Amino acid sequence: MSQTSPGGLMPAPAAQRERLAAGRQPFPDPAALQAQIARSSFYLPMRLMPKAERAAMFAIYAFCRMVDDIADDGTRPREARAVELERWRADLAALYAGQPAGHAAFLAGPVEGFGLRHADFLAVIDGMAMDVAEDIQAPDLDKLDLYCDRVASAVGRLSTRVFGMGEASGLELAHHLGRALQLTNILRDLDEDAAMGRLYLPREFLAEAGITTTQPSAAIVDPRLDAACRPLADSALDHFAAADRLMRSRPHGRLLAPRLMEAVYREILQRMLVQSWAPPRRRVRIGKPRLLWLVARHGLPG
Repeated sequence: MSQTSPGGLMPAPAAQRERLAAGRQPFPDPAALQAQIARSSFYLPMRLMPKAERAAMFAIYAFCRMVDDIADDGTRPREARAVELERWRADLAALYAGQPAGHAAFLAGPVEGFGLRHADFLAVIDGMAMDVAEDIQAPDLDKLDLYCDRVASAVGRLSTRVFGMGEASGLELAHHLGRALQLTNILRDLDEDAAMGRLYLPREFLAEAGITTTQPSAAIVDPRLDAACRPLADSALDHFAAADRLMRSRPHGRLLAPRLMEAVYREILQRMLVQSWAPPRRRVRIGKPRLLWLVARHGLPG
């Protein structure tokens, strides 16, 4: 198995044509993936990593982006998207069996170099399958936590192995930081998710706020929505605090990237708390000057 980088993801055009003719998702376009990564909040933390670790994180990001695109592709029937996710499972099984791995072949280097676990990739697919099976609308707290574990903390478990963390500390950081980031995303993307027919706010918090509807388009314009969002924000803050305590204990590993991810997303959450979630909302963004300030503050060794 050879080390892979985002620039080495694209196969020959003939292979692309064969995949399209078979009805399968095309291989990732490295230029498009690079542009997506550059727009994400993870770009700077990844850019600051050593070369091998950065290439592995880009590969993990590419995998997550591709299976997420399957889940979010409302132009195709659910059955077709479910089949595509199953093909990903088959390709991953082939990769871990040392067989030709199809779409998952670009993960070979990171899997071998950092001991990435098959189960964690499958957990991410399980999370995407939850979105394919139905438009999630006001899940209960247990279902929301399961979803966060699959789509976020599983990615954290892959990432902490790239960071070189120990088993126990890596699992703990993945648990808390993954959930903190995902809950922040849920609170930031209320309107975008509602446009896709999704509402990830837990039904318990909606009910406590007096909101009885679980229809996304109705819930997000309810003037009581802020009251439903704040308990979820409190949960995210608790997870951020637990992740911060762990990183301050100086566990083994390269922690620059997770420290910066925590700083950026905590800043987004704090801004939303000040702005509130009452309609109409503005999507909270962090400008480049503030981002660079966060890098200078949290990205220095020590």
